[in-house]
Amino acid sequence: MKKSTVTVTEQLCLSLLHKCKTLKTVKQIHAFTCKTGLDTDRLVVGKLLLHCAVSISDALDYARRIFLHFPDPDVFMYNTIIRGLTESDTPLSSLAAFVEMRRRIWTAPPDSFSFAFLLKGAANYGSLRAGVQLHCHAMRHGLDTHLFVGTTLVSMYAECGCVGSARKVFEEMSEPNVVAWNAVVTACFRCADVEGAEEMFDRMPIRNLTSWNVMLAGYTKAGELELAKKAFLEMPVKDDVSWSSMITGELQWVGIRPNEVSLTGVLSACAQAGAFEFGKILHGFLEKVGFLWMISVNNALMDTYSKCGNVGMSRLIFKRMPKSKSIVSWTTMIAGVAMHGNGEEAIQLFNDMKESGIRPDGITFISILYACSHAGLIEQGCKYFSKMIDVYSIEPVIEHYGCMVDLYGRAGKLHKAYDFVCQMRISPTAIIWRTLLGACSIHGNVELAEQVKERLSELEPSDSGDHVLLSNIYAIAGKWKDVATVRRSMTDQNIKKNPGWSMIEVDKIMYTFVAGENQNEITEEAYDKLREIISKLRVEGGYVPEIGSVLHDIEEEEKEDSVSRHSEKLAVAFGMARLCEGRIIRIVKNLRVCRDCHSVMKLISRVYRLEILVRDRSRFHSFRDGSCSCRDYW
Repeated sequence: MKKSTVTVTEQLCLSLLHKCKTLKTVKQIHAFTCKTGLDTDRLVVGKLLLHCAVSISDALDYARRIFLHFPDPDVFMYNTIIRGLTESDTPLSSLAAFVEMRRRIWTAPPDSFSFAFLLKGAANYGSLRAGVQLHCHAMRHGLDTHLFVGTTLVSMYAECGCVGSARKVFEEMSEPNVVAWNAVVTACFRCADVEGAEEMFDRMPIRNLTSWNVMLAGYTKAGELELAKKAFLEMPVKDDVSWSSMITGELQWVGIRPNEVSLTGVLSACAQAGAFEFGKILHGFLEKVGFLWMISVNNALMDTYSKCGNVGMSRLIFKRMPKSKSIVSWTTMIAGVAMHGNGEEAIQLFNDMKESGIRPDGITFISILYACSHAGLIEQGCKYFSKMIDVYSIEPVIEHYGCMVDLYGRAGKLHKAYDFVCQMRISPTAIIWRTLLGACSIHGNVELAEQVKERLSELEPSDSGDHVLLSNIYAIAGKWKDVATVRRSMTDQNIKKNPGWSMIEVDKIMYTFVAGENQNEITEEAYDKLREIISKLRVEGGYVPEIGSVLHDIEEEEKEDSVSRHSEKLAVAFGMARLCEGRIIRIVKNLRVCRDCHSVMKLISRVYRLEILVRDRSRFHSFRDGSCSCRDYW
């Protein structure tokens, strides 16, 4: 009966201890243990020591007093005191506790935790001599190759500036895990060995998010901002640490304090990645520190919100800006609404800008022509192109011509677009011909597509996108022999198709899905949810896959399976699996969204009552209640 009472009291004491946040409450618990006789209980005293030495910042001295009054401390208790001292202002005092432990309990050898905590103390103090001595002791006890100890040894040698010793310890580890690999990469960066860090990173058999963040932080601290940006773009997943490293790198590049250049640069990165949640965090920061008076920062915020799919916030920022809006402000707002297919609103903004006394420039005309193109406003687009030349004396550049070709092409006026290209005042570039080829793909004009592809072959014969577009046109027309010829040509020239990818932000982490990539935990979750969604859409939405553009002469069932693997479908499915109900799903895609994916998004928005925003290569698609903002004109 007594034993049962002690057990209940013990559980009560441990439960109360877990909730303690201050030294005062810990002392009350300690008094309770003395009163109930638990001050000699190893489990309770061990937990009390751990709480004082590690969890509460100002309780280390009290932990040492408890430790000194315990008659027969074990290795766990010594390790707890050593750990607390390691993280204190006097990390080398942990060595004295270790010496005392060896003297008092010589029958119980130190374990891996003992050496890991001690080595951390030597590292924190920067004492190579103490670190080497501990390394010798660890070897004597056969713990130098222990994964936990070995990893801490790598970190210790790095802190002491001995990257060679750190790498030697690592190479002697039989089966280093990803934590050990990350430690040796960090060691190389700590000792300014950027090439060594890259070598070890390339050798890593498995990488996690921390691995990428180590590279990102290492590059930024070394001042290698371009390499940091490259790593950032290659990261399969991004979190707050990744974004913070990029912000830190940008600020270091332009100066210590945040300024106009650095802030607009970071906002631009958010805009390109479609990082809406992180953009909102930055907006709050800008408001808090008083940077919203800067016109350029407001312009960058408008651009960020527009490219992240919230043009309403862009309008609000534009409205609240000072009366002296710059031409960049007006152009940014016009481009924002144009991207979302609001051509009439873009025209109204253009007129408002002129009435405010600001004269449009060439970039403004690119935005208004883009708006007309994506809204199908052919007559207005032609009028603005003529006005630009005749009224404002602005000589068209390749971007203006590209918008006009796109304007005619989207409307199906392919021969008019072709004649326009042939009559251009400057030589058409590959981008111009590629725009027309894209229009031929949309409208299935095989004959003109072949002519355009010949022109492209003269300018950029190795562009994979051109070959794929032509192959797509042949496939829709059912010309499988021509498809095979194009594919064979790509193989002979070693031209590889750029894979389609889609990004989605979930809890400020960017997830990337690539069409046909090998499955992992994330993609498996997405595929499982997608199968469930497609099944429901077939039953409740009457979904029938649009397989006309699948570039293979294969069975219908195989074609359906092919379109189901598109990256935007996986991103939407993953968002539906992870995001709270009622949240808008925002996706960024590197290619033009296909017809089947477009149909699936519309059905999902109706059947699941969701709002989905997709930013593809050229515009935004806002899916709501079974329809899209593009009105199927894209």
